[in-house]
Amino acid sequence: MQKIKLPRKKELPKKYIDRFPDARVLVIGDIILDEYIWGDVSRISPEAPVPIVEILRDEKRLGGAANVVHNIVSLKGQADLCGVVGDDIYGRDVIKSIKALGLKTDGITKDSGRCTSIKSRVLGHNQQMMRIDREKKCAVDNDITKKILRFLKDSIKLIDAIIIADYGKGVITPSLMKGVRDLTADTNIIIGVDPKPVNFDYYHGIDVITPNHHEAEAFCRFEIVDEESLIRAGRKMLDELDCRSVLITRGKDGMTLFENSKKPEFIPTEARKVFDVSGAGDTVIATFCLGLASGMDFTSAAIVSNIAAGIVVGEVGTSVVRVDELKKAIDSR
Repeated sequence: MQKIKLPRKKELPKKYIDRFPDARVLVIGDIILDEYIWGDVSRISPEAPVPIVEILRDEKRLGGAANVVHNIVSLKGQADLCGVVGDDIYGRDVIKSIKALGLKTDGITKDSGRCTSIKSRVLGHNQQMMRIDREKKCAVDNDITKKILRFLKDSIKLIDAIIIADYGKGVITPSLMKGVRDLTADTNIIIGVDPKPVNFDYYHGIDVITPNHHEAEAFCRFEIVDEESLIRAGRKMLDELDCRSVLITRGKDGMTLFENSKKPEFIPTEARKVFDVSGAGDTVIATFCLGLASGMDFTSAAIVSNIAAGIVVGEVGTSVVRVDELKKAIDSR
């Protein structure tokens, strides 16, 4: 398998990364609020063999599709968000945080019949001890799907890329994906998908999909254990989903990019330390599609997204990459 190196500095980073502010990306998907509860652990409960966590502080961060948007904004790109929150305190927290990024919230629908998806993580000594999920996973009402597609139709002349951030909470449906494909059929808008395995049938005819190796295995129904099975999986996804590219993220083994009529390209990992992989997939799809929208080819965009992912996994919890961090990481290679 072909191994690739970052092109010389004058050939890649500044030219395209400096174009990020001119690119506009619409993110459609499941909005999640990530809660982190930090505490000290010094003893075991007398009631059960579990540690007692004395809470020191808690923090809420944008997650899911909202974290994808946060990454785009942090990289100086323009972004819009379409999704659903509950008519509750957590939904208000999400909307407040999106506004704090300087973004409009016209594409976010409050649904009194749903709760805002929130994932609460309890951490002791920087180690995650428990995660508690509160969410509703059924498909959204058809009226909400129509509202999202109206937003897309009204924005179509302003956007360069669409990211489908699918976390399986119900926003991404067959009718939504059909509507996205129909509305973008005669445009040059890039469509990227961060997939959920149960919904792979929805994603036909897109530009890029970014499964991790477990998700790729779920689609292909065989294990990826070596170079041969990896290549077979990438080709199978390209053919059966009829997409332009597949970027399989492989943790410590980096990424592998597949494009039609090209040899697969292996991109070694950029992570120097790994504390938490939460949100790394958000960073990959955000950086990859922002790069494509700014004129990068698929290989260059994959390299830059790999570097960005190497930064966020060195942080605890859902994190984003700043454009100055990205440039510094590229320059220091």
